[in-house]
Amino acid sequence: MATDDLLKKVDKSKMPRHVAIIMDGNGRCANALGLLRSAGHTAGVKTLKKILTTAVNLKMEALTVYAFSTENWKRPFAEVDFLMHLFSEYLEKEKLEMHANNVRLRFLGRTEDFSPLIQSQIQSATELMKNNTGVKFNIAADYGGQDEIVRAAQKLARKVASGEISADDITPNVFEDELDTVGQPPVDLLIRTGGDFRISNFLLWQTAYAELYFTKTNFPEFTPEEFIGALLDFGKRDRRFGGIVG
Repeated sequence: MATDDLLKKVDKSKMPRHVAIIMDGNGRCANALGLLRSAGHTAGVKTLKKILTTAVNLKMEALTVYAFSTENWKRPFAEVDFLMHLFSEYLEKEKLEMHANNVRLRFLGRTEDFSPLIQSQIQSATELMKNNTGVKFNIAADYGGQDEIVRAAQKLARKVASGEISADDITPNVFEDELDTVGQPPVDLLIRTGGDFRISNFLLWQTAYAELYFTKTNFPEFTPEEFIGALLDFGKRDRRFGGIVG
């Protein structure tokens, strides 16, 4: 079914407010085609653009993608170097179109270990889109869920030490205000492509009650149609938010 026809099938009242995607399988997709892993990453960027466009068309509230984890620095230097160049190129090429589509861009994770050029591009892109009111598009880069929680705890510990708040003031809502996703809804649907069944240290707090959708499709081949299919699947689920089944 064509994308436009599928879009019409989405019941907005049953659509997730916040979707997160672990974009896995870029390298495996390239290897299966006899190509370098870099070709898979390049193809993955093209797929990401299509998925973001679909989210914009659906007027989705928030979309978060796992672009680069804290562990990814351990990959071979040549691959990391290519990913950094691709990341820089993506920001430079896409920021004006994202801005035109009213996308509000945010980066999750640490940015201080990126090159000065990428840090400048991140600042420029987020500043450009800071007042936009459309899809909240979060790119998790140099990100780890445990690291995010530790950083939030450290911020609160400093506030307690300074007397700004007391330990008893720390509630789940107060804690959420120190997370990278402050002001955004929790994740309703977590999608992982590439065939693995794990969440890989991604948005550990925000996905506490998320519905999970796993697909064997590698991310470069993850079409807008399959993305919409995941949203339709979500709409059929009976969400229990931690309640005991039975």
